[in-house]
Formats: sequence, C-alpha cells, structure tokens
Amino acid sequence: MSDVLKRRFFDQIKVMFGWEPSKPTEITPAAQKIHFYKKGNRDLIAQKLHARAHAEHKNTWRNRRWATLILANLLFVVSFALDIQILEGALTASRFVGFHLIDLNSALQVMLAHKHIINNLLIGTGTVLVLWVLFGGRTFCSWVCPYHLVAEWAEKIHLWLAGKKLVTDQTMDRRLRTVFWVVFALLALATGYTVFEAISPTGILSRALIYGPGLALLWVLALLVFEVFFSRRAWCRYACPIGLTYGVVGIISPVRIKYKLDGCFHEGDCRKVCLVPHVLDTVIKGRAVDTEVPIGPDCTRCGLCVDTCPTGSLTFEVKGLSKLA
Repeated sequence: MSDVLKRRFFDQIKVMFGWEPSKPTEITPAAQKIHFYKKGNRDLIAQKLHARAHAEHKNTWRNRRWATLILANLLFVVSFALDIQILEGALTASRFVGFHLIDLNSALQVMLAHKHIINNLLIGTGTVLVLWVLFGGRTFCSWVCPYHLVAEWAEKIHLWLAGKKLVTDQTMDRRLRTVFWVVFALLALATGYTVFEAISPTGILSRALIYGPGLALLWVLALLVFEVFFSRRAWCRYACPIGLTYGVVGIISPVRIKYKLDGCFHEGDCRKVCLVPHVLDTVIKGRAVDTEVPIGPDCTRCGLCVDTCPTGSLTFEVKGLSKLA
C-alpha cells in the first residue's frame, strides 16, 4: 500500500467514527493525470449521459443480500418451531450445530455490566470475530440484521414521500453514533444492566420473529416512523453501536468494494442509492487519491453501488485475489 493510500485509510477510519470526509491533500501522479484529463474533457458529460442511458439496471447483489438475510433469520424461526436445534437462540446469542455464536457488542455490554471477563462469552465471540474479520464487520448490518432490512424498505417510503415534497430528510451529526456507543457502554458499567440490549431493534426483531411479537415492537415501529417522516435510516447512521463495533472489526477485512477511477464518469448514482453515502466520497470528481481506492471500513458491503454503477467502476473483491462476480 502506498503512503497516499495509507493516509487515506486512516482518514476513512476517522470517517467511520463520525468525522466528515475531506478533500485529499495528496494524490498520486497517476490519479492526477486522470483527474486532469477529465477536467478538460468536454465529452465527459455526453459520456456520462450515454452510460446512464445504456446502463443495465440490475439488482444482483441486492437480491443475494436480501435472500441471505431472510434465510439466516428464517433458520432461527424454523429451528425453534420444529425444535431441530440447528440454530438456537437469537442474533444476540445463539448456537449453530453446537458452536456458540455471540454478538460482539452484546458480549461487550454483558462483560461491562458484570465488570469482569466471562470465559464462555469469549469462546462464543471468538467464532463471530473471525467470521466478521473475514467478511467485513459491517457486512453483518446489511446481510444479517433484520432491522436493517425493514429500515431499507422504510427508506424507500421516505424517498417516495420526499419526491412528492411531503417530507424532508433531516441529517444529524454522525459523531452521535460514537457518543451513543460510549453512553451505552458507561450505562452497562454503571447500572450492571445491558441497557442497549433492552432497546436494540436488532435484538427485538430477532426475538419477535422467533418467539412471537411483544410490546417492544412498538419501539421498533416508532423508530421506523421517525425514519420515514423525519430522518432516513437515523438509527443505523446516528445511533446504533453495533454498526460501529463491527466497523472496527472489519477494518482489516479482505472483502471490500474497490473503486476504479479511470472508467468513472462521476454521475453520482452510486451515492444516491448508498445506505451510508459518506463512504463513497472518493467517487466525487477530483477526490480519488489513486487510480484504485478501496472503500472504507464503514461500508456495509450491501452491493447497491455495484448494482447501480453504469461503468463497472465499483466492484466487490477479495484483497489479493480477483473481484467477485
């Protein structure tokens, strides 16, 4: 990795903790050459419009992701309903054919509440840690978390209402998520109770699907109403500590989305569909620090940008290996 990409990498980590993306102060000569060419190329607008008009609009990665998320959660439901003990428990803590799986953020909350390291939790978190280091921490958010899916559908309603000028999107400071992470950790430490687990829509929805609905679903409904009428995807973007925890885990993940500068016409469609658009600041004209730039660790690997990009400038890849189809 070049020094320029290393600096960009650390900038991306700061963005994950809530800092706003900034213009790069240093760009490689190869990238500068492409930026200069595009700046003086009057045909770029025509090429952009042509690419949009002839783009093959597909939902390959979205469909794969939705299918994976639904099947993962249905496996909990079927295992409990039929008592076949394949996947027991819920997303917070489970056991898959005998292997303990414990959500990293939940394990941290429990150990802070009990004020000591619990060996059984370490065993369960070890498996999960390895899994999400390999696949990318925030992959959990878009490929497994049930709230993420319903919030994604709620976002479609929000965008439809916004198109009719019935609502506007109120943005907030993304550093709030880091603040909430600290607040929930301190609450667990001070009260001896896992406060976050009581209000986590991820856990509430997972348990409701498996064991049946309860009054806690009213809290989830309130969050969705807030996101539809006031601030799109507010919980995931500004509050949920799970996303931040898994983002940190995924910093060194080999699975990532990579951006290629040369073929991009900077039409911006990818940022419009991105669930966390701040991670795609590098696609803005003049922002790429190199000819190829991996997207930062706060990326959920949802694949919407890959499906939408008309020129194939955004692709999934495994670091050191080839891109994923």
